[in-house]
Amino acid sequence: MKRKRSHRTTVSRAVPVLALTLIAGLGVTATGTAAADDPAYAFRNPKLPVDRRVDDLLGRLTLDEKISLLHQYQPAIPRLGIKSFKTGTEALHGVAWLGEATVFPQAVGLASTWDPSLIKRVGSAVGDETRGFQQERPAGWGLNLWAPVVNPLRDPRWGRNEEGYSEDPHLTSSLATAYGTGLTGGDPDHLKTAPTLKHFLGNNNEVDRTTTSSDLRPRVLKEYEEQAYRPAIEADAATGVMSSYNLVNGRPTTVNPALDDDVRTWSSYDLLNVTDAYAPNNLTGTGSQKYYDTLAEGNAAALKAGIDSFTTDDANSVPTTSAIKSAVSAGQLKESDVDTAAGHILSIRVRLGEFDPGGGKYGSIDKSVVNSPAHQKLARKTAADATVLLKNSGGALPLKTSAKNVAVVGPLADTLYTDWYSGTLPYAVTPKEGIAAKLGAPVAGSEGVDRIALKNAENGKYVTAGSDADGEPLKETASGGAETQAQFDVFDWGAGIVTLRSAANGKYVGAKGSGFVNDQVQPGGWFVQQQFALEEQADGTYLLRYAGYETREPWWSNPVYLGPAGADGTLGLVSKEEAARYTKDVVRSGTEEAVAAVKGKDTAVVVVGSMPAINGRENDDREDMSLAPAQEALVKAVRAANPNTVVVVENSYPTTIGDLQKEVPALLWTTHAGQETGNALADVLFGDVNPAGRLTQTWYRSESDLPSILEYDNIKHDRTYQYFKGDPLYEFGYGLSYTSFRYGELKRVSDGYEVAVTNTGRRTGDEVVQLYTHQRASRDKQPLKQLEAFQRLSLKPGQTKTVKLKLAADDLAHWDVTRSKWVVESGTYDVLVGASSEDIRSRTSLKVRGETIPARDLSRVTRAENFDDYEGVRLVDESKVRGTAVGATSGGAWLKFKDSQLGSGAAKFSARVAGAAGKVEVRLGSPTGTLVGTAQAGGTGSPYTYETVTADLTSAAKGRQDVYLVLGDGIRLSTFSVR
Repeated sequence: MKRKRSHRTTVSRAVPVLALTLIAGLGVTATGTAAADDPAYAFRNPKLPVDRRVDDLLGRLTLDEKISLLHQYQPAIPRLGIKSFKTGTEALHGVAWLGEATVFPQAVGLASTWDPSLIKRVGSAVGDETRGFQQERPAGWGLNLWAPVVNPLRDPRWGRNEEGYSEDPHLTSSLATAYGTGLTGGDPDHLKTAPTLKHFLGNNNEVDRTTTSSDLRPRVLKEYEEQAYRPAIEADAATGVMSSYNLVNGRPTTVNPALDDDVRTWSSYDLLNVTDAYAPNNLTGTGSQKYYDTLAEGNAAALKAGIDSFTTDDANSVPTTSAIKSAVSAGQLKESDVDTAAGHILSIRVRLGEFDPGGGKYGSIDKSVVNSPAHQKLARKTAADATVLLKNSGGALPLKTSAKNVAVVGPLADTLYTDWYSGTLPYAVTPKEGIAAKLGAPVAGSEGVDRIALKNAENGKYVTAGSDADGEPLKETASGGAETQAQFDVFDWGAGIVTLRSAANGKYVGAKGSGFVNDQVQPGGWFVQQQFALEEQADGTYLLRYAGYETREPWWSNPVYLGPAGADGTLGLVSKEEAARYTKDVVRSGTEEAVAAVKGKDTAVVVVGSMPAINGRENDDREDMSLAPAQEALVKAVRAANPNTVVVVENSYPTTIGDLQKEVPALLWTTHAGQETGNALADVLFGDVNPAGRLTQTWYRSESDLPSILEYDNIKHDRTYQYFKGDPLYEFGYGLSYTSFRYGELKRVSDGYEVAVTNTGRRTGDEVVQLYTHQRASRDKQPLKQLEAFQRLSLKPGQTKTVKLKLAADDLAHWDVTRSKWVVESGTYDVLVGASSEDIRSRTSLKVRGETIPARDLSRVTRAENFDDYEGVRLVDESKVRGTAVGATSGGAWLKFKDSQLGSGAAKFSARVAGAAGKVEVRLGSPTGTLVGTAQAGGTGSPYTYETVTADLTSAAKGRQDVYLVLGDGIRLSTFSVR
């Protein structure tokens, strides 16, 4: 039975709880002398309701102790036998940062399975492994998990694309619900772990991520953004949300009132909402957002908005607790505000079994579950099921195991990379190793990267590195380029960025102190200090530029080029004018080596893609969506040398590979798929697994298909498959199989639709059946297609199964901005079923008796944000607490209010405005249409101080009209009426 949320106050517990508190202070209970873990303490009695236990524990805590719970690192309370507790263990695709644990495919790869039942199993395994660490509680461990990420992937350039699931909110929420249910254990009263959905809200860009504002007009907010979060909360598959770094409609999400006003209404359980790391500090006058003068003000506002736990200052809770104490003392917070947040936290801790005998339902799980054989097997299956077959001409795949003469080449052929939020690989099966294991014989290989030597064009000295395992600082010496100490393997990751791996010890070169050392196993770290650019000059020499991410920070100084900085020739950073000019001697051509490896082979497998820490990751959006030039050239050369070339693209996002797609016979996509990547690829390549992964994002042909990454209005700017009118390289839901499927007639049944699907090929395979709808006519712009249901099923050759796909009338609703409510319009809806959003196999229509949206009644007070169209405006914060207004960013900015009923005549226009002085014009038909009235704003001098302005309207203001409000530059409009 669900435990209803209670809005706790100190007053409600006054007399009985105070008595218990006094007794507890004496170290006894009402039944006599007892230890703090005595079950006579109500909070330790698992037979009592959660709220009763939480209220009991709250009543035993001092104000300082309650405040101490509001920081990420909650201290132990020894007098009550309470251990420390930490919010936030990373677990996007396995337990991260705690040592070796099973690493599953990246989240976008998990999603490409389109298999909620499988993802639930993965979530359950991750939850078990989190519990597996509980007996030793390593630093960083906790049962509150920061996963899954449910930000819709509306722009494939987002640096954190790998962390999310899909551009479609329904698919995203379905998979988040599955993963979260696995993490929780499926019993919200007894949680295995407590997952937190990231990052609420409108968070899909990294550029200036703490200062950019995501404009979410009501339809985008309700139909798109919220729909990724709400279902998982409603299904009790998540126990809270993390607020994001950005602003939404001008207000930092750390103080977004929707955390309380909306998110908490989606569940009858207490939720634990947390901030993103260091986000509270951004709010202050010394932070990036400067929204409040002091930390006390900011923390108070966040707590009132619905934040319960502050993630900031690492393990140092003092700034947070001191600020909250100050806010209470100053009257900015009441003790009841603290009680409410602390109660939310304690509710989660009670349900996790922390105060139950033996740790509750999951208290006995130990480390034997971590990287267990069962989890290894699940990792392999998931990686294989996630693989997407993009092209397969002439039956190039599957390969035959009898053809043992295979070469595996490319920069990702014999290595596995992990991302920022990945766990530590307990072992790594590379593509080359997996294929060799499948064949039972060695395979030829080459990374296909150039090995070079860099010689100073002026003094003739070479850049050298150390041969020891821990490397040495790079320096220029008189050594010849033929020596391995002077040789580096150059990996091209696109956008001009390369990494340098020393041939002397196999380690990557990275910045260290004031110099550069070859001591890194792989590129990584927050700033990724192993990035360089070789900039060719007019005379054919090269400048070596350091391109670590920190060089983009405003505090970084000018020198970013390498040159001798010490008397012994040690390299350091210098200005461009002082930089050394190097000749690039190619000691070994990677392309020639790869071509030699594939010549005469039955098959050439080329594995290309990304390094997850470079050109797209947290704090770094992609600017170039193409494959790295050197990698594309490698594929073309291998294809020319061996027509039987299969290309595997291993990365974290859609890639513009139009030319490549035309040239190779077979093309597979996989994300960075974890420890079993090689075995899973081999299973797919050789047909042990028939690929059935499907794309969860549109693959565009060019960056020109996309608006600015900062533009969040999918509806107006035709974003995602729902609105995109262009020709994609690969559409949403796309993926091929080694077999074929026939769809029967789509039939209406009581709770949706059913369709018979037949495997018409010779191999057993999975099909992902996808149901879409389209509303033919509407008052409002509607999606071209919208995913409503899907199911992955397995069919043997010749087998037919009937697939049932649920569709209810409410699923056809959209947000009516004229009345701020969900509405299902009367009309005809297309119902489409197929293998992708464009590969529709069967269709029918559905006549719906809903309602007709009436003409707008502008005589009522209308919120300006509920426009139908706009130009030259931004959505802004009406006040620092709540509300959205519309701000004009240029003269002539306008808002459209379509189909407004002015009746026999409207005489008066009234509006609440703030900000600059200027005019608000009322026009009919267009922004330059008939002028029926002008209101003059005198200016309020503050964006949050509003004045009411009015205008008399001419006799033309009558009938059903499209009403336009034209705003002067700098004016903020909150509400208005036309009467």
